[in-house]
Amino acid sequence: MSALWVFGYGSLMWRPGFEYELAIPAKLEGYHRSLCIYSWVHRGTEANPGLVFGLDKGGECIGMAFKVASENRQKTIAYLREREQQTAVYKEVTVPLTLEAKPALQVEAMTYIADTSHEQYAGRLPLEKQLEIVKGASGLSGKNPEYVTSTFAHICELGIDDFEVRWLCERLPEN
Repeated sequence: MSALWVFGYGSLMWRPGFEYELAIPAKLEGYHRSLCIYSWVHRGTEANPGLVFGLDKGGECIGMAFKVASENRQKTIAYLREREQQTAVYKEVTVPLTLEAKPALQVEAMTYIADTSHEQYAGRLPLEKQLEIVKGASGLSGKNPEYVTSTFAHICELGIDDFEVRWLCERLPEN
């Protein structure tokens, strides 16, 4: 059994929850980070959904690639399925990543993309609507504003200025 690469673009960047040997910034082509998923569990409820990040088609996404030792492969996959697939709003896929190393390296990584046919897929909502939803939502993993601001802090550490996420964070209450 070989090592496993996992691509994180939201809370997995700052709270992976699994053992890894290496964490390195990486780029995924063909998808972008978007608050396009209604959260019914972690950052909201079915009655009062929050918004969480998904990978939506188009553009590119810089996130974190985690290398998991082969002996932890199955345990990590099981953990990620339990965490990410509670309502099956994501599709588990293997994607080519470019590691931001010198020289740049290509790896195949497991990640989760938005299932655009799922009822929790929000699509591209106006920023004002995103703000309204995020401000008032909370779920099993905490308040929705904390999720958005923590993710923003970590993408800033990677040198990414995401206008939409910054716009939201500037208008969210302090945690």
